[in-house]
Amino acid sequence: MIHETAIVSPQAEIDPQVEIGPYAIVAADAVIGAGTTIGSHSVIDSHTTIGPDCRIFPHAVVGEAPQSVKYAGQKTYAKIGRGTIIREFTTVHRGTAEGGGVTEVGDHCLLMAYSHVAHDCRVGSGVVLANAATLAGHITIGDYATIGGLVAIHQFVRIGEYAFVGGKSAVVKDVPPYVIAAGDRARLHGLNRVGLRRHGFSEKSLALLKQVYRIIFRIGLTLNEALERVRAEVDLVPEVANFIKFIESSHRGITR
Repeated sequence: MIHETAIVSPQAEIDPQVEIGPYAIVAADAVIGAGTTIGSHSVIDSHTTIGPDCRIFPHAVVGEAPQSVKYAGQKTYAKIGRGTIIREFTTVHRGTAEGGGVTEVGDHCLLMAYSHVAHDCRVGSGVVLANAATLAGHITIGDYATIGGLVAIHQFVRIGEYAFVGGKSAVVKDVPPYVIAAGDRARLHGLNRVGLRRHGFSEKSLALLKQVYRIIFRIGLTLNEALERVRAEVDLVPEVANFIKFIESSHRGITR
């Protein structure tokens, strides 16, 4: 159902099961999947794909042009996965040509009110951005990470899977998977034990990750020394291997 006051381009591709509220705007070349609800006064701009079963709340803006001084009107894209909820006044901007051209938010995410996803970000599935969480450009957020309210994350930073970033933090370096980070500037505060247990991680995996965390961050070794010791002493289950791979692939440096 499309409200009579909504402005919907004939060039938009809208499933018949989509609901569009009063005064919403859907631009040309937008694609909206079945079962999605677009709230009143929200804007879905061109070259934006909204997956099925999403809920876009009033006054959200999805797929507007990126806030980049290099952007010169190129055709770039924004993609929102299945079942994602985007609350009031949240903004998700399209990518830039220099950054790969796509901003992407995965399945079953919750983007709370006033949060911002800038150009060329890659947000995984199951991610929570609390109120007014702000992602600069080119940020990668791993699956099931939680970003607290009023958090500001520097461009090009990566946040690992299942990590938790506490509210009002300023994050300028990569945050490894499975950990808690908080503060200005953010520092590590141990494993995200509560979150990991909620997601069904075994006690064996938790014990191994605790061992890895201690070796890398708590006994004063250099990073190379610590990684060598982890490989020599710790069972390289998938979670441990993922932890090591994340650290070795960091370009901005690791939050400690």
